[in-house]
This record gives sequence, structure tokens and C-alpha cells, in this order.
Amino acid sequence: MKIAVISITENGAAISSEIKKHLGSIYEIVHYAFNKYPTKDAVLFSSLSKLTSQIFNKYDGLIFIASCGIAVRMTAPYICSKITDPAVIAIDNQGKYAVSLLSGHLGGANKLAREAAQCIGALPVITTATDSSEKFSPDCFAKENNLYISNMKMAKEAAACIVNGQKLGIVCHFPHAGLPEELSEDLNLKTGICITDNINEQPYKNTLCLLPKNIIIGVGCRKNISFNILESFILSCLNDNNIPLFRVKELATVDLKNEEAAINMFSRKYRIPLKFYTPKQLMEVPGSFSSSDFVKSVTSADNICERSAAASGGKLIVSKICGKGVTFAAAEQEVFIDFERG
Repeated sequence: MKIAVISITENGAAISSEIKKHLGSIYEIVHYAFNKYPTKDAVLFSSLSKLTSQIFNKYDGLIFIASCGIAVRMTAPYICSKITDPAVIAIDNQGKYAVSLLSGHLGGANKLAREAAQCIGALPVITTATDSSEKFSPDCFAKENNLYISNMKMAKEAAACIVNGQKLGIVCHFPHAGLPEELSEDLNLKTGICITDNINEQPYKNTLCLLPKNIIIGVGCRKNISFNILESFILSCLNDNNIPLFRVKELATVDLKNEEAAINMFSRKYRIPLKFYTPKQLMEVPGSFSSSDFVKSVTSADNICERSAAASGGKLIVSKICGKGVTFAAAEQEVFIDFERG
């Protein structure tokens, strides 16, 4: 995750530095400081509103060392959806409270508020209903288990069942552990969750389908390939093999492609993490893969797409597909659902 920590006072800059010191090993953190109160390694700014407009959609989380009012007013014009909005935290200038303001579950603001609070000895303030009542949260659970939420309206209904003290049904087609007391395997319940790879499965009258994001795409391409060509080819391969884009967990390739514009653009556009492997790492991936002498002469690895897809330990489900200067392969990771996670 990329986190921006924004300070507007001298004391706020000190708090920001402390957060970066403790969380810098977990997250990629950039400290933005008001130019009247510069500090080491900080990016200076002169207008908070202008800065917010520039970085709101570029970071996974924003931590304002400022009042809740300032944080709200700065981010309000850019708020769109809990699915896409970054986590937004406000920490007061004395470092007493870390308030989760926006995208508490899906954006990870609740978790980030707790982590930031621990760094500076502050009290985390969490107001989402399931968290404040210390009950199972469907959307937080989905995020922590890397599950795609098929219907946000149904996710709210599922959460409402929990908050109102009702049992929520559960059907899980994957190995799992830690089933909480709020969930029941009773199929006679009206509302329930189904963890499945079939988005159309409806075991309950009101069913929230959660689908695992466990597909790894391996990609290779010629140098300086057009983004439009690469994008259309990848999407076509996914469609032809009945793989929904929302189930893609990661895009993987050789590290020689770390500056390939089209690959990086695809990763950013579809918010899919990008993983690079060295040729040596790819050649050490166990399994049987197609081999190309030409590719090996250029990259030192005999296959990029298949080996990249399988490098995470998944099972290859789509072998090498070539076309328009792009190669594509896909692997599927095993799924284990931990209900205590998140």
C-alpha cells in the first residue's frame, strides 16, 4: 500500500515522521509537509487543497495530521465510492486520537488508524457499526481474505443482519477455519454469504457471493508495445477462458519489463498489483513449461508468461497464448478461508 502522511504544523511534522519511521517497513510512505514547517525527507507543499486534489487517487491511504473537519473538507470533492476511495485518517495535532474517516473496511482505514495510533500512543477511533460492536464484518472479512464482493447492496444487508443480532447464513466451498458465532450453516436462513467461484450461486433468498481473487496472470510482450494492443489481448484471453477480471489477484512478468509502459498502465488502470521476477527466479519455478530459444537469448529465461504465472505457487490453468506481440498465461492459487482474519 502507498500511504501519504500530510502535516500542516511543526508538531504535525514530528508526528508524521514518527508514523513513517514505524510503518515505513510495512507501507510505502511519503510525508508531505506544509512549506512553513519543513522536515527531513518531506515533500513540501503550499496549498493543502491543491495537494489533496493531486494525490487523492494516487494513494491507497491518506493520513491527515489535522482536525477531522479539515480532512473532510479537503477530501469531500473527490469522494466517489467505498470500493475505490482511499483510506482517510485524521490525527489531531497533539497525537491523541487517530480517527478512521473514510473507507474503513474495504479501503483499510480502520486497520490503518489502529496501526498509526499504536505508533504514536494515540487512541484509535473506529465508528463502523460491526467494529464498534466487535462483531463479524462481511466486507472487512472479504478484504482480508482477498475476496471479491459481488454486490455492495447485499453486503450492507449482510452487515445489517450482524448489527441487528440476527444469524447470517454461510456456505463456503473452500477449506476454512474459525467460523464465528454470528454465522450459521443453516440453509433455511433468509440472508447469507456464499464463498464460491460461481457468481450466480444463490443458496439463500438474499445471497452475498464472495469470490476468491486467486488468479495470477503471467505476461510477456515485445518492447514498447502499445497499451491498447496489450490491454485488448489480455482481456480477450481472460474472456476466452471464462476468467472474470475481478478474480485476478496479480499481474506477473520478468523484471526486465519493470519499465514497460503498457504493463504498468494495465496494472494501474485495473488496480492489479504488479510482480516482477528475475530470470533466475523464473527458471527455478518447478513444472513443465513451453520453451523458446529466442526468448531465452533475450531474457535468460526460456518462458516468461507461464513461469511468471506459476511463480507464486499456483497451478497453471491457461498455457501460453501468443498474439500481437504479447504472450499470456494464467495460474490459480489454492484458497483457504480464515474467518478470524479481518
